[in-house]
Amino acid sequence: MDVFAVRQRSLPRFAHTLCCPGCAVSTPPAQSEKRDANPRLTFRRQTAYRVILERLDTAYTPRCIGAPHLSDCLRQPGSTTPRGSGAAYAQITQGIALPRIQHLVAISAGIAMTVLAGCASYRAMPLPTAPTAQPLSRVSVDPSKLRLPALASRRFDPADGLDMTEVAMLAVANNPDLRLARDDLGIARAQAFAAGLLPDPQLGIANDYPSPSQPGATRAFNYGVSMDIMALAMRPYAKQAANANVAKIDLGLLWQEFQTAAQARRLFVKVRAQDAVLPLLYQARELTGRRYAVLRQAVERGNVAADTVTSALTAAQDARKQYADAQHATLQAHEDLNALLGLPAGSTLPLVDGGSAPRAQADATPDALDHLPERRADLLALAQGYAAEDVQYRTAILKQFPSLTVGFVRARDTSSLYTTGFQINLTLPIFNRNRGNIAIETATRQRLHDEYENRLNQAYADIKRLQADRSILVDQLNGAEAALPALTQLSDAAQHALDAHDITLVSYTDDRMAWIAKAVEVATLREALAEQDITLDTLLGITAPADLLTLHTPASHHD
Repeated sequence: MDVFAVRQRSLPRFAHTLCCPGCAVSTPPAQSEKRDANPRLTFRRQTAYRVILERLDTAYTPRCIGAPHLSDCLRQPGSTTPRGSGAAYAQITQGIALPRIQHLVAISAGIAMTVLAGCASYRAMPLPTAPTAQPLSRVSVDPSKLRLPALASRRFDPADGLDMTEVAMLAVANNPDLRLARDDLGIARAQAFAAGLLPDPQLGIANDYPSPSQPGATRAFNYGVSMDIMALAMRPYAKQAANANVAKIDLGLLWQEFQTAAQARRLFVKVRAQDAVLPLLYQARELTGRRYAVLRQAVERGNVAADTVTSALTAAQDARKQYADAQHATLQAHEDLNALLGLPAGSTLPLVDGGSAPRAQADATPDALDHLPERRADLLALAQGYAAEDVQYRTAILKQFPSLTVGFVRARDTSSLYTTGFQINLTLPIFNRNRGNIAIETATRQRLHDEYENRLNQAYADIKRLQADRSILVDQLNGAEAALPALTQLSDAAQHALDAHDITLVSYTDDRMAWIAKAVEVATLREALAEQDITLDTLLGITAPADLLTLHTPASHHD
């Protein structure tokens, strides 16, 4: 018989049959003939058998080739006992499986290197131990990275001083809270990236070894690959919700940039106004103090009544307190501006006039009100948040159906019987049916709907209130500015009379204090009106990008 027509079996078992006298399995002639007639042998198995025969004693090799059964080739001449032992088995099979092991090791190493090459690695990020705020001289602003048109069209150059627009540019680029908001946007984008990834398949491997070992028994295995079909079906909705959440965070960041720029402009106006008012209040403190000193001397000489000096003392104390309060307010405004700009405390900013914010034009207000939901970034952000929650609500409804996992299985039992099949795992929607999550998403969507409605109503109410208040401020400012020239003339005339010794210091102080009070009132009203115009422009979305609605229109993503 041809020794290479032996029935296919594993190499260790074949060598064990040849070499282990106590474990050799006798084969009936009918099975032997059927086994000899089996032509299904691979080249690799034939080569392995040849190697085994070559390692046998040369005296037995001819008998092996011509023997009716392979076990006969190991018998001594004249003996019925097969030759061999455990040591002989090890000697014969030594090195036979080595090429296969090396091949498996090489494949495993290649797979491991491929997997590890795509893995993320850990990078340490130690926390700072000292303040990290940079001075103005080391801060740079790239206008091309600013999304507000009024800021992106300007060049940032602090060498010639900072005007209102440059202060707003610096605030948007360097504000610490905006840095955190941009980090939140990065997290949302990472979550959207994660939502778009395909779910990984699941690989199951099981090996069973006969215990105790039985003759003819082989290792059983069960290999399976499965995939969560429900995760694949939910992927488009998860990605759509994640993209809507990214748009919500991005629009929220844009609205925060609007507010930060507006706050920087308001603080600029406040600082400039207080810097202008502070010398006037200092002059008032000095004048009232000198007047009190003169009147006190007059009382001591008996030239005036005592109640006159009392009123002068009260006026001097009020002027001193007003000046001290203005000093505190000015210092606080400067520090608030430094904090908003992300600069170290105590920084001195070279503020200059110019770059004033555009005033809310009466002809632009009706159009802005008609398209307010399309111009306000906060309203668009709430709309995107509602769209994301609507997708979450639909996803919760779909998840009430059974969760389905499908896989393919390849198995072998201990009798070398191979099977191929498939498996299906599903959740029976009997008790839960995802009703809890559906109720949660329903209530959440209702809250977001009400929040958008409230914000929209509040936006219109705030604009109407500011417009009415602005009209009152304009009337007040016009009246104060109309009275200021006359008081200025009286003050100048009093100054000339005092220089000519035609009037007393008390009379001059009264005229001068009237002008100072009106000048402070005008400066305060101008500051309030400028701050209100800045706020009104922000609420109307006048400085919003022209493509704000186009860039953040909700879109479906079913890829």
